[in-house]
Amino acid sequence: MVKIKELQQYAIQLLAECFATCVLMLMGDGAIANYKFSRQPSHSTLPIAISFGIGVYSALMLSGPITGAHLNPALSISLMTVGKLKLLQCIFYVIGQILGGFLGAALVYLVYLKQFDEFDGGIRQVIGPNGTADIFFTMPGKGTPQWNALVDQIVTTAILMIFGMSVGHKFNQMISEAAKPFAYALIVTGIICAFSLNAGAAINPARDLGPRLFGAFVYGWNEVFGVHNYFFWVPIVGPIIGAIVDLRESCALNQIQIIVKLFPQLEYLKTCMDRKEIGQITKYLLLKTNNTI
Repeated sequence: MVKIKELQQYAIQLLAECFATCVLMLMGDGAIANYKFSRQPSHSTLPIAISFGIGVYSALMLSGPITGAHLNPALSISLMTVGKLKLLQCIFYVIGQILGGFLGAALVYLVYLKQFDEFDGGIRQVIGPNGTADIFFTMPGKGTPQWNALVDQIVTTAILMIFGMSVGHKFNQMISEAAKPFAYALIVTGIICAFSLNAGAAINPARDLGPRLFGAFVYGWNEVFGVHNYFFWVPIVGPIIGAIVDLRESCALNQIQIIVKLFPQLEYLKTCMDRKEIGQITKYLLLKTNNTI
């Protein structure tokens, strides 16, 4: 049975994830809106990638001390599958993240409301020359089938997870704690620069589903979820698959690293056992127990 204190803790974590994800989407979707409405001749997505990176950094600063700043249901769900999060706790995290994405999109719409009217004449369209829905959620690139977009999301989310697990690994002495948020922001920026063409580089179900839910109130539910042959499921399912597969591989590699690190100690114990040096074995185990305590 869930205790009241646990529910209070989960509620605080929900609010922290919500606020941080809202800031992330405010920066990211705001950059897309600014790019679209300014009608820049350049097709470079670098300003958008940088804005998302800064959004990630800001979000980490805001909710990192409280929740670890998951910001991403794919990460939370994958951690739940290996027992790092409880089921109910994971649900609270995911709700907070999606709600944050919804609120972030709503704020971008409010800030740029008059620019929306200038761009489409007050008639909201999902796609086409005056379409603005791509400000809020991802769409497939021209000629990209859904299976290709799915592979794109699995691979890019796996890259994100591999990098994140490597940076956060306790054996990694190459980066300080203070530099880790910057490293996470940098990898997000790089992924968006490298892989935004096929499926918009969502790599995060909350980044797509939250704003898409808001978009449904602006453009219509059928239009938002039915566009591009019901593409909406790809940026939800793809990142979750990529995160789960990569996390399980990372856990396996972690076990191998632990075994390798302990190998000299195991060899020492084996030598003592072969020599029947019971006193040495007892002394060694007592020493290790005291160090652990």
